[in-house]
Order: sequence, then C-alpha cells, then structure tokens
Amino acid sequence: MPGTLYVLGTPIGNISDITLRALDVLSEVDFIAAEDTRVTLKLLNKYDIKKPLVSYHDHSSKLCAEGIINRLSAGENGAVVTDAGMPCISDPGEGLVRLCYENDIPVKVVPGPSAVVSALAISGLDTSRFSFEGFLSVTKKQRIAHLEEVKNNRNTMIFYEAPHKLVPALKDMLQYFGDRRISLCRELTKVYEEVIRCTISEAIQYYDDKSPKGEYVLVIEGAPESEEPECTLEQAVEMARELVAGGEKTISACKKVAAETGYRKSELYQLINSE
Repeated sequence: MPGTLYVLGTPIGNISDITLRALDVLSEVDFIAAEDTRVTLKLLNKYDIKKPLVSYHDHSSKLCAEGIINRLSAGENGAVVTDAGMPCISDPGEGLVRLCYENDIPVKVVPGPSAVVSALAISGLDTSRFSFEGFLSVTKKQRIAHLEEVKNNRNTMIFYEAPHKLVPALKDMLQYFGDRRISLCRELTKVYEEVIRCTISEAIQYYDDKSPKGEYVLVIEGAPESEEPECTLEQAVEMARELVAGGEKTISACKKVAAETGYRKSELYQLINSE
C-alpha cells in the first residue's frame, strides 16, 4: 500500500506562523522534499524536528522525482515544502503532485500561509474576484505577451516580482494597463513588512531614487468596465472565425481576439465550437 504525500504550507516570513498540524505532520513523515534544504533545516531546527531532507527544486532531475515516487509507492509518507508559503503555487512541487496522481499515490494538503491571499487581504483593492499571474517572464517578448493577454481582465490581478526586476515590470504595466491603482506588498510578515498603496506611475516615481528591496507581491486593480464595448460578442466571434479561416488554430484565434476585445477566450471558443 502506498504512502501519502503531504503538500505542506510553511511560513512566508515570520517563522512563528507555522501551524500545529504542520508541525505534527513534519514530525511524523518519513522524509521531507524541500525546495532549499538549508531553508527548511532552519525551520526544523527551530522546532527540534529531525527528519531526512530530499532536495527537490526547478532544476531537479527526472531521476530525483522518480526516487521520491518510488519511496512513496513503497509505503513511506513524505511532505513537500517550499521555501515560503504553499508549495505547488509557482513552484516545482506542482510536478510532484501530478506524478503522485499518475501513480495512484494519495495526496493531502496541510494548509498554511500564502503570500497571494495575504497581500490581497491587505491591498485595499477589490477582493471579490482575482487572478494570480505569478512571475512575469525575464524575456521581453514573453513578458509583453503576458501583459497583452491580461490587460482587459476586470478582476484584481496579483503578480510576484523580484526587486531587481520591479521597476522594468512597473514600466511595462503602465504601458499596457494604464495608470491603475496598485498595492506593492513587500517582505510580508517580516521585520520590514511594507505596503505601498498608490498608482503605477506613482510607484515608478517612488523608486526613481530608492532601490527596491525584498520580495514583492503586486496587487493591481482590474481593467475598468467600458460603458460601451468596442465590439459585440457576435463581432468578436466573427473576428475569431476569420482568423481560423486564414489558417490560425481555433484556440490561438480565440486567445488573440480575447486580448483585443476583452471577451473571455473560453467564451469565444465555446461559441465557435457549438456551431
């Protein structure tokens, strides 16, 4: 009978934010797969937990993942943790969970802190509907394509960003989103926690003579609702049909028209395929 993989949330900054259940599970599993074993070891030492650590990160080999799966298949219980927050969210643990399901290995969650939800909660922006967009690509072409795709999204959007890429990202956002309200949440739950609420242009100006420090979660208000849409849904569907007729794949055509008109890609795709 296979063991269980526990997807276990750890503190995003303040080490005291660990849950009692998380400590119990960490104490009981046979091994812990960690993004950075050095970071996890500090947490384990704080609570006097002695467990074997397995390094599992973006650059881990297929052989490493298979080794973890083999241990679980043999009946051992394991936990997967990231450096901070919930694993599997913009994190290599996602692939390990997928492998578990493919091999009929049970997966359980031990919830913990999340930088995404924590930043949203204190952003002062609309929390009723939001989308998590992760990190923008370091490649200019891919970064612009990402922003172009979501510029008409009316939901509050959340991005992760590193300090050295913050200002270039803000400048690209200003170009594609316009001057929207933004909350820049940095070093959440740590000693120098800070939330800056302003517009995107004001954020750029703020960092003109101030170097960004720490990891950032950017919470940005969604696109304003247009009083009159530039085109009707029927016109948007027709635009997508014309692209398909020209040789474009249906899903690609719907994606392009969605970015241009603000209609949902899935909505366009469904209407075209229902004919």
